[in-house]
Amino acid sequence: MPGSEWGTATEQRFNVNLSILFTELPLLERPAAAAAAGFAAVELWWPWVDSPTPERSELDALKKAIEDAGVQLTGLNFYAGQLPGPDRGALSIPGTESERFRANIDVAADFARSLGCKALNALYGNRVEGVEAAAQDALALENLVLAARAADRIGAILLIETLNQPESPLYPLVSAAAGVAVVDRVNEATGLGNARFLMDLYHLSMNGEDLPSVIERYAAKTGHVQIADNPGRGAPGTGTLPLEDLLGRLRKAGYEGWVGLEYKPGDRPSAAAFDWLPAEARAAR
Repeated sequence: MPGSEWGTATEQRFNVNLSILFTELPLLERPAAAAAAGFAAVELWWPWVDSPTPERSELDALKKAIEDAGVQLTGLNFYAGQLPGPDRGALSIPGTESERFRANIDVAADFARSLGCKALNALYGNRVEGVEAAAQDALALENLVLAARAADRIGAILLIETLNQPESPLYPLVSAAAGVAVVDRVNEATGLGNARFLMDLYHLSMNGEDLPSVIERYAAKTGHVQIADNPGRGAPGTGTLPLEDLLGRLRKAGYEGWVGLEYKPGDRPSAAAFDWLPAEARAAR
C-alpha cells in the first residue's frame, strides 16, 4: 500500500497483464489504458480464445493498439483454449486441441516478433479422462519442443507455468518442482536452453509451497514472475502474502526480469487498482 516498503519497487520492472486487468475495456483500448496508468510494458494471454489463427486484420489491429499506446509487449501466451474458462492449455490434449496449439505456434511467435516480445508462455493443459498421463506427457513434450524452437527462432524464451491445485484440479503442474522438471525435459530435448520457469507467486502460495525456498532453489531457472495477493488474487496489500519481501528475495537471488501484475482489480476500475505502487515505479524498462 502507499507509504509501504514498495518505495523500493523502482528496482523492479513491472508489467500489466491485460487479460485480467482493464478487462472492463475492449481489448484494443487496454494498451492505452495501461499507458495512462503509468506503465510502459504489458503482457497478454492469447486474446482470441476461439481461434489459434485469427484473421491478419485482427492481429494487425492489436499490434497497432500496442504500438500507438507506446507500451512494450513483454509476454504472450500461446493458444490455451478457453482461458479464462474451463481450459488450462491445449498442448497436452490429443486431437483437435493439440492441432490447434500447433497451428498457433508460428502465428503467436511471429506476432511476438513483430512487437519485440521475448517471452512466450505455453500452458500445459488439463488431464483428460480416458487418456494415459504418460501419453499426454509425451504429446506435451513434442509440442513444447516445437514451441521452444519457434521461440528460439525469434530470440525469445519459452515459459512453463505452474498453476494451483484448488482452482485447476485437472492441471498436472501444481508445484514448482513439477514445472521445473518440464523445463528441464524440454531443454534436454532441444539443446537450446531457452525453456524457463514461470514463477507465479499466487499459484505457488495457493499450493502451500515454501516461497522463500522455491525462490532460493529455482530463481536461476526462472524466466518470468507473476504476482497477486492471497487470498483473493487481488492487488498487493489486499491479502497476506509478503510480496515486497518475496520480490526482494528474488532480486537478491539474481532475478532481473519482469514482474507481471496478474491480479483482479476487485470491485473498482482497473485504473484504481495500482495505488500500492508508486508512480515512479510503474514505467521502468
